[in-house]
Amino acid sequence: MIDAIVEAIRLAVTRIPDDVVSALREAYEREDNDVARFNLGNILRAIEIGRTESIPVCQDTGTLTFFVEAGVESPFLGEVKDWLVEATRKATTEIPLRPNAVDVLTGENSGDNTGKDVPVIHWELVPGDAIRIAVLPKGGGSENCSALAMLTPGEGWEGVKRFVVEKVKACGGKPCPPVVLGIGVGGGADYSLLLAKKALLRRVGERNPDERIAEIEGELLEEINALGVGPMGMGGKTTALDVKIEVTHRHPASFPVGLIVQCWANRRAFVRIKPDGRVEVWQ
Repeated sequence: MIDAIVEAIRLAVTRIPDDVVSALREAYEREDNDVARFNLGNILRAIEIGRTESIPVCQDTGTLTFFVEAGVESPFLGEVKDWLVEATRKATTEIPLRPNAVDVLTGENSGDNTGKDVPVIHWELVPGDAIRIAVLPKGGGSENCSALAMLTPGEGWEGVKRFVVEKVKACGGKPCPPVVLGIGVGGGADYSLLLAKKALLRRVGERNPDERIAEIEGELLEEINALGVGPMGMGGKTTALDVKIEVTHRHPASFPVGLIVQCWANRRAFVRIKPDGRVEVWQ
């Protein structure tokens, strides 16, 4: 089980998913800004090197974040956390990953990407006897541009658009665009940000099944790309590859909006553990 999780981590950090690569290639083909084409070309070369040599495509291999959908009838529920922690340690040495877990008081690096509540594990109990683990390595530069807005209900969806566009513009090249944006609307402050990060697990080009939300995703993507921030913040047509919105009910008095910014290295992989011990790994 540990080796399968290590393999998923390896897949995530060395092989950018095909949907992301296709979006980057399309951005390269439609770009007429020489600097933007140069930056996109370098990104595509880095992706190819990562795939052919099985090395991380970016030196910042991020904070490992796991989303675990745990079937309540799985015989492995009590062991999953230990597997994830041990797989993180093993992956740090074997892949290798850059050590990114630092004590907030002393500044000391643990050296193996583990520490207090690290790796980050989000749990969801679901019916059934299988366990599905999503691996999301999250880089620090893009994470620094994430934000929370507690809007008033009167500001509504126009306020959401204004908040997101202004934040992306202010961040410029800091999150290594072209970015993918995860947006969570509703719930409370904490849950909106969790929804936003989970939204990043959707494929580039995959729209929210609610047509009303899907329309807003498209509108925001168009507005953000009209900013001209461009690849690596140096100008161009593509500032964002996609916008993903997830929603939940809210309190009548508040309109929470969580924004999670992901860099061009939109990394992810998945593991499924079946009740008989068989394991599947995919992107």
